[in-house]
Amino acid sequence: MRGGLAVVVAGCVVLAGCAALRGFEVQEPAPWVQAGVPQPASDTESLLLYFQHLRKLPGTELGREHDTARQAYTRARTDFNRVRLAMVLSLPNSPFTDDGRALELLDSVAKSPGARLQGLAQLLSSSLQEQKKLNAGMQGLQQKLDALKSLERNMIERSR
Repeated sequence: MRGGLAVVVAGCVVLAGCAALRGFEVQEPAPWVQAGVPQPASDTESLLLYFQHLRKLPGTELGREHDTARQAYTRARTDFNRVRLAMVLSLPNSPFTDDGRALELLDSVAKSPGARLQGLAQLLSSSLQEQKKLNAGMQGLQQKLDALKSLERNMIERSR
């Protein structure tokens, strides 16, 4: 009887150990991580490598990556996928740039106490907000410059 109980207990311990190790299974490397390079130690490091990868992509591949990130977010609305999609949406001079949507995605992560990606989301969010302010300021300056050019043209025409 004691031997049978020991076998059952040992079996439970083995099964519990297997279940605990599932979180440590070797995962496929992310496509943005170079082969032969150690895997990123954290999601933050992985996303920083992802951003480097994004900046090097040509237009057609960038469009495919936008679709991939959007689909990943649709399938699983994790913090990782939120920040990943926000990074794609915040790329300047792309046809799908949407800083407002990127800020929406980052907001819930940035305001979530204890979230692993909270610091990165706050950094990206504040950078996007600052960029929006700078863009608005540049638009105002451009309007003033255009008004001065128009005034100058009018003055030249009058003097003729």
